Amino acid sequence: MHSVAILAGGDARRFGGRDKSALVVDGRTILERQISELSTLTEDLRVIRREDDVVPGCGPLGGLHAALNAARGDALFLVACDMPFVTAPLAAYLLMLAGDADAVVPCTGRGYHPLCAVYGRACLPAVERRLAERRLKMLDLLHDLRVREVTADDLGRFGNCDRLLANVNTPAEYASLEALQGHKK
Repeated sequence: MHSVAILAGGDARRFGGRDKSALVVDGRTILERQISELSTLTEDLRVIRREDDVVPGCGPLGGLHAALNAARGDALFLVACDMPFVTAPLAAYLLMLAGDADAVVPCTGRGYHPLCAVYGRACLPAVERRLAERRLKMLDLLHDLRVREVTADDLGRFGNCDRLLANVNTPAEYASLEALQGHKK
């Protein structure tokens, strides 16, 4: 069994503190889009909010920790609540690759995408150590794990990588989503 967690507890500092999961894309909130899409993969889908964090104030790493502890499955697909175009086939593919890796992470020309990735239970000791040491960067966590990278070429079968992995960190990025909405492939 696999689990899915949507991280929706961030501060959204670059977006003026606004709840990015409530932003509307193509007539639905990003969170509604994600739940509709990803609930087809599992019954163990959770929205992780700040109050769910066991170790509060630790950003996405704290959210990953809460999600891994709550997950019923051995592999967890983790996605940020500001990624409106993530698809179930993409998530299923990443989950399928989990095998011997601690994490399965897309890596494109823009770098790693640790907030659209799969993490196994084997990640918990590294996550807990980093939380205890207050070393909170998700990208740095990857140095402690056996990571299977998924290239842009591999992801291409699911559509345009820029669209699939698009996220909304700023009002300008939200405005630019309109261009991506019509660009399916």
